[in-house]
Amino acid sequence: MEDDDLTIPDSLLPYDEWTQDALRQVVVSALRHVAHAGLPGEHHFYVTFKTAYPGVSIPERLRAQYPDEMTIVLQHQFHALSVDEAGETMSVGLSFAGVPSTLVIPIAAITGFADPQVRFGLQFEVAVPEPVKVADLPEPQGDDVPARPNEGPAAVVSLDAFRKKQKD
Repeated sequence: MEDDDLTIPDSLLPYDEWTQDALRQVVVSALRHVAHAGLPGEHHFYVTFKTAYPGVSIPERLRAQYPDEMTIVLQHQFHALSVDEAGETMSVGLSFAGVPSTLVIPIAAITGFADPQVRFGLQFEVAVPEPVKVADLPEPQGDDVPARPNEGPAAVVSLDAFRKKQKD
C-alpha cells in the first residue's frame, strides 16, 4: 500500500465550519432553555468567549482585565439571560466585585461552553478579525469618488450672533 492511499484529500466542502455552526446551535438551545425555564437541578454553565471579538460589549474594566478571553459562570447570581431571535447574540446580567453589568456576547465569539454537572463541553475555534485601519483603505477611484455637495471653500460661521450679550 502506498502513502497516497492513506492520505485524506482536502474537502471542497466546509464540513468543519458546518459542524461548528451546528454545535453552536446546541449552545443557543441550552441558553434559550435556561432563559425561559431557569437552570434545572445542579446544572450550571461556563461560557468562555473572545473579549476582542466584534460585537462583544463588556465594561472597559473587564476588557482591560481580560484582553483576550474571559469565562463567565451562569449558576446562582445572573439575571436577564436572553438570546436574540436570530440566535446570534446572548445577553446576561452579572455582577463583578459587586458592580452590576450587562454583557452582550455574539455566539460566534464563544470559544468554550461547558455544563460540569453532566460533564458536557464544547470547544470552538474563533478567529478575531483584525480591525481595518482607515489608512489601509484604498483611495476611491473614478466614479467611486463621492461628490462634494458644495464645491468651493468652506464657509466659516461666527457664533457671536448666537451668544447672549453680557451686561457690563
